[in-house]
Amino acid sequence: MNPVLRWMGGRLARYLATPIRGAQTATASLEQLAGALKPGDVLLVEGNTRVSVAIKYLTQSTWSHAMFYIGDALGPPAPGDEPRGLVEADILYGIRAVPLSEVSGMNTRICRPVGMSKEDLQAVIRFAVSHIGGRYDLKNVFDLARYLIPTPPVPVRWRRRMIAFGSGDPTRAICSTLVAQAFQSVHYPILPEVRYVHDGTPGCNDCYHEVMHIRHHSLFTPRDFDISPYFEVVKPTISKDFDYHQIAWAQEDPV
Repeated sequence: MNPVLRWMGGRLARYLATPIRGAQTATASLEQLAGALKPGDVLLVEGNTRVSVAIKYLTQSTWSHAMFYIGDALGPPAPGDEPRGLVEADILYGIRAVPLSEVSGMNTRICRPVGMSKEDLQAVIRFAVSHIGGRYDLKNVFDLARYLIPTPPVPVRWRRRMIAFGSGDPTRAICSTLVAQAFQSVHYPILPEVRYVHDGTPGCNDCYHEVMHIRHHSLFTPRDFDISPYFEVVKPTISKDFDYHQIAWAQEDPV
């Protein structure tokens, strides 16, 4: 990208990253999230910026951002600093590691890969860590801006292709692309394309078997980790010792 377009992309990125409404009602506290997260988890976030509106519209989903939890893979923090346990591709700052406080006050969801071996889990974490410092794909910024003002009536069947933005440069990423690439590096499924292939048995019209095809990483959105049959949804509020009897309900006024 030439310097003029990069400058324009940076200005546009700052505009898109501006919050446009008040604080959300978080579904879990930071303490609950910290107690529930495990390395390898995907943390989905409902954002409140202009770019979040575009992503949520195109994907028809609550979730506009995906982060990857690496635990203590970066080692202990410097004195006075918070542990940086989440890796994200940020529109302004590129691929970076941030503390859990980055999602304070936001609606979140934990999606956990099921049955992954320790070796593959470590490989996925190493993949994410190795990409820290990479650039956010500014071409994606121009693409997203097209769907904000005015919001166009985009047919559902086109939305997934429209979110497949970016230049394809492996040193750049958007949030869900980075996480998808990490899991695909060990062939862990997210939402693969399923095709039915005839097994060659003569005269058998029903002799088909399923063959999984890896979907290109640019086609993944934060929503896909939520609906994937291979990721477990973990709700921090009920994951440990939940007792609804302990809820302090307000006393309703008599009618």
